[in-house]
Amino acid sequence: MTEISDIAPDFTLPRDGGGEIRLSDLRPAPVVLFFYPRDDTSGCTKEATAFTALADEFATAGVKVIGISKDSVASHDKFVIKHDLGIPLVSDEAGDTAERYGVWKEKKMYGKTFMGIERTTFLIDGDGRIAQVWRKVKVPGHAEEVLEAARAL
Repeated sequence: MTEISDIAPDFTLPRDGGGEIRLSDLRPAPVVLFFYPRDDTSGCTKEATAFTALADEFATAGVKVIGISKDSVASHDKFVIKHDLGIPLVSDEAGDTAERYGVWKEKKMYGKTFMGIERTTFLIDGDGRIAQVWRKVKVPGHAEEVLEAARAL
């Protein structure tokens, strides 16, 4: 489980629109890394559009915002186009990054147990250390709360 003050596990993953993102290449900018369960579902759409709505404010604060799920790049591309998202989405299809961040969890829904990504956000400082973690995120007001914390770095 990745905790506050730990060095954020580095990754290089494919992103929507082509190319790759390597976390360590973004330094010294702070990074918001939000893990979400699945493209184009209700909660995930609300979360991605909330971060998109605040993208300019994050950019003004010098903070990069990246969404990450196990969906494919093709799925991300459709999700971005459908909802006019303005933040990069990276594909962790193998789930290695989700595992290293400790967000691949056993979940329950409608009486069924399954493995999936637990909605979690990490605020990573310019040195690559985790400054704050939000686990089991509730979407309403979350992007605004993360922006406040990012501005306080």
